[in-house]
Amino acid sequence: MKKERFEYPSKDGKTVIHGIRWIPEGPVRGILQIIHGMVEHIGRYEEFACFLAKKGYLVTGHDQLGHGDSVRTEADRGYFASRRGAEILVEDIHTLRQITEKICPGVKYFMLGHSMGSFLLRRYLTVYGQGLSGAVIMGTGAQPEGALKAGRALCRLLAGIFHWHHRSRLITALAFGKNYRRFAGLKDGTTWLSKNPENIKAYKESPKCGFLFTLNGYDVLFEIIQYIQKEENLRKTPKNIPLFFVSGKDDPVGNFGKGVRQVYRRYKEAGVSDIKGKLYPNDRHEILNELDRSQVYQDILDWLDSH
Repeated sequence: MKKERFEYPSKDGKTVIHGIRWIPEGPVRGILQIIHGMVEHIGRYEEFACFLAKKGYLVTGHDQLGHGDSVRTEADRGYFASRRGAEILVEDIHTLRQITEKICPGVKYFMLGHSMGSFLLRRYLTVYGQGLSGAVIMGTGAQPEGALKAGRALCRLLAGIFHWHHRSRLITALAFGKNYRRFAGLKDGTTWLSKNPENIKAYKESPKCGFLFTLNGYDVLFEIIQYIQKEENLRKTPKNIPLFFVSGKDDPVGNFGKGVRQVYRRYKEAGVSDIKGKLYPNDRHEILNELDRSQVYQDILDWLDSH
């Protein structure tokens, strides 16, 4: 297996996007593009990527704007763009797909989105879903429209007082409500991520994880969720694309399974014909880093192989 780092220009016209690809030694059976979550980076998917690369899959992904090494300054960490933030994030995902398809044309192409990445992938599918072999929607959920509207209004209010780069503990506290505080243990707000202590330790020790999001970051995230929850947008998803919903049953992002089932049903009702879902008992948000992750890896591999 070979690991390569590369760069390409963001559609924001300013930032250089950092990416990684994990290339198998033999023939490439398929491609999986990973879209990472909020306040983390693509390097955290190394173990999973190596597992798939050893099975013949080329795995690639990028640090999204405001994350990992795709930042111009530390002030931009957790910040997307002053205008068209959601569209730019989608276009950066698509640019990587175009780059990767040129490197390895004619093979099956899948995407996986985790957490914030799952919301972005759901939006991506409404625009560029045609031609994909399938999508893994991981750690997703649904949010009340009223809460999203109120959150965006508060972001605008605070940005008028401070600025869009401001990091608000109030917004963070509201975004991560009581569901996220139900787990015993550390009082730093990380235990909802995983029951694996080694994963939590590594997350806390990384300067590229766990930082406070900016007002701009939250506003764009809320806008993405608003968009994908509108019926007319959801129905833009190609009906023939295979979808695999996977989440921890104890994941607060998916409201402990309820939100995942709700989203699953909505895609089913929208006419998506090949759709599968699995909730992992006792697993929290980061199922790729949980103690039973080998089973998660195998389930995803089996699904990829079957499509």
